[in-house]
Amino acid sequence: MPSERTEVQVRPGVEGDLTALTDIYNHYVRETPITFDTAVFTPEERRPWLLSHPEDGPHRLMVATAADPTGNSQEILGYATSSPFRPKAAYATSVEVTIYLAPHAGRRGIGTLLYKALFEALAGEDVHRAYAGIAQPNEASTRLHERFGFRYVGTYREVGRKFGRYWDVAWHERDL
Repeated sequence: MPSERTEVQVRPGVEGDLTALTDIYNHYVRETPITFDTAVFTPEERRPWLLSHPEDGPHRLMVATAADPTGNSQEILGYATSSPFRPKAAYATSVEVTIYLAPHAGRRGIGTLLYKALFEALAGEDVHRAYAGIAQPNEASTRLHERFGFRYVGTYREVGRKFGRYWDVAWHERDL
């Protein structure tokens, strides 16, 4: 909805966002196979993750916010990250990207705003490729990634077990 879209701001994540970002992530841990984490986190446990995404460099954290109705604070609607693809040095110019939205924030274009800001921030970095692993099925995520030029490259079959069943992960890549 266009009126909601104009109210959303995207900015780098900061320490003060940690509790809200942890709450969003924990929803996906508890309720979905989108992440293969199976135990929820405290904000303190997530602090190293937040600190691994500074305001510059190839590993970023972008946060979508909207002013609450009183205008006194900002509600965090979701976030996007670029993180190391793999730990070995030769992978340094590749990143893995992901988006997590607050449960009520879907279908408002927020994922699009987050990826647009993330890829603009990465444009000046020494990054060659972005990769996204999408637990299946997840048509909305697949469509979002395709809109941003990601190409399907393969599927890891039954690679994770959560909620008593196995899940596939489809991998997509994009030149940067």
